[in-house]
Amino acid sequence: MALENNKQEWTKGEMAQNVALDIPDGSYVNLGIGMPEMVADYVPEGREVIYHTENGLLGMGPEPEQGKEDPELINAGKKYVTAITGACYFHHADSFTMIRGKHIDFCVLGAYQVSEQGDLANWTLGKPGAVPAVGGAMDLVAGVKNIFVITRHTTKQGKPKIVRDCQLPLTGKGVVKRIYTDLAILDVTQQGLMVKEMAPGISFEALQNKTDAQLKMP
Repeated sequence: MALENNKQEWTKGEMAQNVALDIPDGSYVNLGIGMPEMVADYVPEGREVIYHTENGLLGMGPEPEQGKEDPELINAGKKYVTAITGACYFHHADSFTMIRGKHIDFCVLGAYQVSEQGDLANWTLGKPGAVPAVGGAMDLVAGVKNIFVITRHTTKQGKPKIVRDCQLPLTGKGVVKRIYTDLAILDVTQQGLMVKEMAPGISFEALQNKTDAQLKMP
């Protein structure tokens, strides 16, 4: 079903901005690979967010200018980064101790599927011969206080990614607190998936038609 009133869904940048606006000042944040990394570009002016990467850096800065990359400064996704003033480095075992000790406030991850109970499947599509690549995601969803997911609402084939029950291998059960898609922002609650906000021009009925899980309005 097309969006109503000829209005478009949120762009990737707008999705990332929606996430950034919901992260409080002074938070310690871990960003997953891909679209989650864009969140760092939309932190409101005057708000300080300290970024953590599980390979051993607290105080990760933006991507360096071309030609000024430091091969010893990369994030967990093997992308060049910088370090802000006051940043610190440590062994990756200490980094995971921070995660497992619940010292990281927020983690933003991508997803293949999210269930109405907050179950997350984001590390494999389960295809034969696929290389396991769960990385630190299982530790992150188990140890970080708040897990946010940013993802397209449907697959490229138009299949819902917000489902009643995940059919793909799980990263964690009941771990996701909020879902940000190109069509809506959804809160995972004990009463089910609650619609916090919808993209301009889409009705609740249109949103529900693109969602396998049952949605509720507050």
